[in-house]
Amino acid sequence: MHLTVAVTVAYCLTGDWRIALGIGIVEPMVQTVAYTIHERFWMSRNEPRALA
Repeated sequence: MHLTVAVTVAYCLTGDWRIALGIGIVEPMVQTVAYTIHERFWMSRNEPRALA
């Protein structure tokens, strides 16, 4: 479903089905990397700190 929505939105914005399909395929990969980076950053911000 996500791929369909991403391709449809990209097609509406660009009017080119090849660009829309490329965006629809690349976007989930970028989301996966961005999510992983975000989670690692968030976990590092919430780790309890030792009192010195």
